[in-house]
Amino acid sequence: MKSVSKYLVYGPADTLRRIPANLFKSQEPKYLYKYESSSSSDTVHVAVYEQYEKQINASVTLTVIIEFTGKETRIEIKKTGGRMGFRGSSLDEEKRTIDDEVIDFILDFTKRYGLTVQEVQEQEETEEDS
Repeated sequence: MKSVSKYLVYGPADTLRRIPANLFKSQEPKYLYKYESSSSSDTVHVAVYEQYEKQINASVTLTVIIEFTGKETRIEIKKTGGRMGFRGSSLDEEKRTIDDEVIDFILDFTKRYGLTVQEVQEQEETEEDS
């Protein structure tokens, strides 16, 4: 399971600007920070979601960074916390986690408004012999 998901969303600027507001209305974050550039139309939203998972007795934190540059919206989702490994019993797989809900919202919003979404794949770093 990867802990970082990155998406690029392309489309009309007015529609791209509505993504963060609709996301935060649909899924209310625990913490929210907004930065607007005074010299350009760039806007950055940072939201932190927290979800307690009773089955594993741990909380999972999800940080969502939404950067609007005028031409595109860059979304980075980072999941931290929780527990990994075998616990001796299977967990309820039907329970939706906060990261699933946020990603589903983004994909549904882009599909509904005819935006183009592209998932950015991380390039694996290779060691080069010098």
